[in-house]
Amino acid sequence: MSLPELLLLAVGLAMDAFTVSICGSLALAPASRFGGALRFGIWFGFFQALMPVLGFFCAIRFRAYIEAYDHWIAFALLVYLGIKMLREAENADSCDLKQHYNIREMLTLAVATSIDALAVGVSFAFLDVQIWSAAGLIGLVTFIFSMVGGLAGFRLGERIGSRATLVGGCVLIIIGTKILLEHTGWL
Repeated sequence: MSLPELLLLAVGLAMDAFTVSICGSLALAPASRFGGALRFGIWFGFFQALMPVLGFFCAIRFRAYIEAYDHWIAFALLVYLGIKMLREAENADSCDLKQHYNIREMLTLAVATSIDALAVGVSFAFLDVQIWSAAGLIGLVTFIFSMVGGLAGFRLGERIGSRATLVGGCVLIIIGTKILLEHTGWL
């Protein structure tokens, strides 16, 4: 796989993390602006780099299971988080901005956005790909896209105010549904 092909693949894999970073930062307080974007970048970049490595080394043993269910896992995690955000939006306190996401929330988002990278790692095992450099590039691209998405989300959050959690929850559900529909052939 050539460097331009790998770079395009990395950008494609980073798109979910970019979108979730935008949505996730909508509900963060302005004081958390740069730190929140950095946190999205680190979490998503790390998991996008880790998952291809895991997929690469587990390829032969788990290939059929990963390819058959990766979209269902991503769908379930994103819809779960989206519904959780919608419920928070219904509460009277939901207009309060968050200072940060807790570790469990960040872990769930990071895993949900990197499931496809796990499947890519499986395919890397059967191609002529240097896994460490490929994973590093994927992680770096995702880090950059997530930081940019996080910072863009803060600007958008300032404009839509208290509806931020509602919008973020809806978008997460839409992303999860899109992943499921694409992998099942409906889109």
